[in-house]
Amino acid sequence: MNFAYLALIIWTVYGLLGLGATNSFLGEAEAQTKGEYQETFKYDRINEVEKECSFILSSASELKPDDNRVYSIKEELVFVNGDWRQVDGKAPIMPFDAREVRNDFSSDHTPLNLVSFWVMDVDRAHRSKKSVSVSGSMTIGITLDSTFEDYGYEGSPQFQIWPGHTQLTILFQGIYTESLKNGGERVMCLLGSTMLPDRESDPADPWQWVKATYNQPPLLQDDRILLVLRYPMTFTLTNRAIQGEMRSLNPKSNQKYFDEVRISSQLGKSANYEFTSQKIVSKACDPYPYKNDSFVNGGVSIYKGFGFCEILEEITRGEQAFTVLPNWKCIGKGDFCSKLGPFEVDREIKATNGSFKGVKLYMQYIKCEQTTARGNAYSARVSAVLRAVSPLENMYTAAKRSGLSNMSVAAEGFWKSTSGQLCMASCLGSVDAGGHGCNSRICLYIPISFSIKQRSIIYVTLSSINNTSPSYFPLSFEKLVQPAELWNYFKNSHPYYNYTKINSAGAILEKDTAFSFRTIIKKSLLTFPKLEDTEAFRVSLSLLSEDLTLHVSAVPDTIPNPQSLRTEIQLEILSVGPLFGRYWSPQNGSTSEEETPYHTKAEYTEKQLLLNVSAQLSISGKDYSNISVLFLEGLYDQHVGKMHLVGCRDVRASWEILYESMDLESGLDCLIEVVVSYPPTTSRWLVNPTASISIASQRNDDDPLHFSSLNLHTVPIMYRKQREDILSRRGIEGILRILTLSLAIACISSQLFHIKYNPDSVPFISLVMLGVQAIGYSLPLVTGAEALFKKKASESYESSYYLENNQWFHILDYTVKLLVLVSFLLTLRLCQKVWKSRIRLLTRSPLETHRVPTDKQVVFTTLTIHIIGFIIVLIVHNTRTNQKSIRTTRHRIARAESHLWDWETELEEYVGLVEDFFLLPQIIGNFIWQIDCKPLRKLYFIGITLVRLFPHIYDYIRAPVLNPYFAEDYEFVNPRWDFYSKFGDVAIPAMAILLAVLVYAQQRWNYEKLSETLTMGRLRLLPLGSKTYERLPSSSMVFEAELVSGVNGNTTLHDKEHDVEIE
Repeated sequence: MNFAYLALIIWTVYGLLGLGATNSFLGEAEAQTKGEYQETFKYDRINEVEKECSFILSSASELKPDDNRVYSIKEELVFVNGDWRQVDGKAPIMPFDAREVRNDFSSDHTPLNLVSFWVMDVDRAHRSKKSVSVSGSMTIGITLDSTFEDYGYEGSPQFQIWPGHTQLTILFQGIYTESLKNGGERVMCLLGSTMLPDRESDPADPWQWVKATYNQPPLLQDDRILLVLRYPMTFTLTNRAIQGEMRSLNPKSNQKYFDEVRISSQLGKSANYEFTSQKIVSKACDPYPYKNDSFVNGGVSIYKGFGFCEILEEITRGEQAFTVLPNWKCIGKGDFCSKLGPFEVDREIKATNGSFKGVKLYMQYIKCEQTTARGNAYSARVSAVLRAVSPLENMYTAAKRSGLSNMSVAAEGFWKSTSGQLCMASCLGSVDAGGHGCNSRICLYIPISFSIKQRSIIYVTLSSINNTSPSYFPLSFEKLVQPAELWNYFKNSHPYYNYTKINSAGAILEKDTAFSFRTIIKKSLLTFPKLEDTEAFRVSLSLLSEDLTLHVSAVPDTIPNPQSLRTEIQLEILSVGPLFGRYWSPQNGSTSEEETPYHTKAEYTEKQLLLNVSAQLSISGKDYSNISVLFLEGLYDQHVGKMHLVGCRDVRASWEILYESMDLESGLDCLIEVVVSYPPTTSRWLVNPTASISIASQRNDDDPLHFSSLNLHTVPIMYRKQREDILSRRGIEGILRILTLSLAIACISSQLFHIKYNPDSVPFISLVMLGVQAIGYSLPLVTGAEALFKKKASESYESSYYLENNQWFHILDYTVKLLVLVSFLLTLRLCQKVWKSRIRLLTRSPLETHRVPTDKQVVFTTLTIHIIGFIIVLIVHNTRTNQKSIRTTRHRIARAESHLWDWETELEEYVGLVEDFFLLPQIIGNFIWQIDCKPLRKLYFIGITLVRLFPHIYDYIRAPVLNPYFAEDYEFVNPRWDFYSKFGDVAIPAMAILLAVLVYAQQRWNYEKLSETLTMGRLRLLPLGSKTYERLPSSSMVFEAELVSGVNGNTTLHDKEHDVEIE
């Protein structure tokens, strides 16, 4: 083996093992190049700026040398997603194209005018007594579903437009000044340059080119743009608005002229806020606490700990939306009951008629300062902005807006631990320094006690300060609790759950639990999710809560309407027994209480049969809108895996019919029965591992709140222990791959030794057979597919975080790749020896080429057989596919899968079948060549056959553990239709064994004997023997030498026969 060949093998090994050293080097070099790049800013328009901004400089005050505000310009004078509008509208600044927006997500949404501004550089070298030179970048545009949070500076201005979105980037340079006007303000005056879209001459339709195409929109370079931005010197409740004007310095007759643009925004997260509005706050919150609040009077415990600010910021982090509650307690009709608090609503909100369906409220720009504790009391000062969002606004975009309008209120107030109430005065839109317009009161609570009627993690009321003649009914909004978030909210407090419907749930349990042998069998033979005896009590409760949680797809048992076939189910377990939320044991040590298993606790030994549970069930889809969210509470029977629950749904949106239903509880319809059945954790091959959910109303048919019963069953689900089975199975399968590949290497090596001592039979080894094996070994190396042990479609492990980060699995994978590479190279070595042996025969008998074995007929015959077989497989598969239920078809349509996906899958599986039948070409060749020798060693073809059979045997005997990460694929791929199925795991090994028996018979008896044996009278199954492929006489010693010495066209046959190379 020469040096080049060795180098090639080493390079291949490194490449296949994926060391990626080259990529890492390039990545570091690229990062280094990016780090060295720095933006440069020019200040070549200083004289022009001073001329155009003279009216600003004339009223500017001197900048003090020791004033630190100059050093905070880049951080504090930034605003994102503010509002803008044009004053006149006769000369618009940009077009907007909404023609091609047709999807459900944004077709009904209202486009928003958003603007963002960033200070890019502060040039202190050009600082004067009254100003400092600055550079900035502005992105202004019209959008349906986007925001302008990234400045996107690329060194040049640009204009971009696509359906539903238009944006213009303008680069500015100018000056920063300070003024004593309006109680003190910070002012920037800047000149900008950009590429403006060109308007047509027709004022009625100035953007005609948008209707044609905008791949290359007509643009005009304009550097005559003046921008003036005014920021308050100090941000307060009544002085927090950022105002700006942008106008064109070109004459109105100029094509580049546009009408004046008015800009509004407010302080960002980096700006300093000063709590100086005590008079306005006292007007709303004196006396404290505000008493006229039914939430406090409802027996709900309120948070009064020292971490109020931390909890408030966690709950509102990420612009999470609050749900606006209907004014269901309001008596009367008209605007008073249907008005959305102090907000000036649009027609879309008015159309909800007081139900406020689809209306959301966001709490933004929270500033919370915890003050020093006095004794056991704590207090905090809080500032925030509350923004109401119309149903037609894009929720993501609306949550990022910063402009002050009549749909937003700014608030400031205080919180005290003595009552747990946050009381704030709120001002609608922009107000003056005197606080005229601050006529609302906000009361905010963070509950720590929960029940089936109280699921709010935060509860807020917005009411009028004028208690005698308010203009609107107090508005309430809330955010529902999520169990997974509780540990982050209450780190130092102890929230709890009050069970109030256990007796009603017990009645449902008695009605549903009838004596039957099926129940007895389930209790005696099957095991369902239960408390773990070996775990600490709270840990065991938390693990059970995890097993009972469902986030899966489901379909109804009966499908009256195919359009409402599939839905998404989210069953969140809120509490199990005394545990509320989830519990994670401390990392460093634990108390004896935490380490004590639950069954040793005397107070629980008599109550292990039934556990109190509470949950929340969410069902997606328009057909389930009347029961889209259910609050649940009841009992869980660990022996049969069933939860019997009382359900409550919020019907406060139907507040006009609440007077007809007098049996509501705090606006909730709690006459609902819910039964959830879980599959067993054991014997999964006997029981379909799906959960079922039944929901029924206890109301009469003529009740307006009655609804039809609903029965759903989920896709196959996975418990926590079964997820661990997947991890352990992957390790077992990795070891089995290593063992089977090692056996394959031993078999191939034995064949190499066999042909060394039996050189006469080497030309009769089929190259097609060896090629099939070589392709089988090369595919895992090239595509990354699994070697030997093929996974089902539902059993792909790559999405598991644990598998991707487990070093042991990486070692197994690399070992398998190395063994596959060795098998591939040894098979190529076999091919090389067979090829050289046939070339030798051609060289020794150039006039008798027809007597040298060739694979042309073998290739044609094998290919014909497999093409016919693949067509049959496709026909059978399509026939069975057409017999599937409608849910499979709709699922594939939803996934945009085509028939190409089907035949590709079948082809992939059929390739595996070809590998299993690797002996077929050899059998065909043996009949064509009419062999009278033993080309294949028994250890080789029997051993490789066993290697190909092991995956089928393993697949047949193993338990069908499902994969939670690809449960949907399992549901809609019937394993009985694939090659790796129970039928295939029996039929394919039987055929492979039959092929091995045929090879053994062909080598055990020569062609003449087989022909005589298979002759019955005059009927001859095999044709008469021919001497076409009769072996040429040769010396074994000489022939063995020829196998290794190679072919040299310039060497005589006599020289080759005497140039013996000892291997």
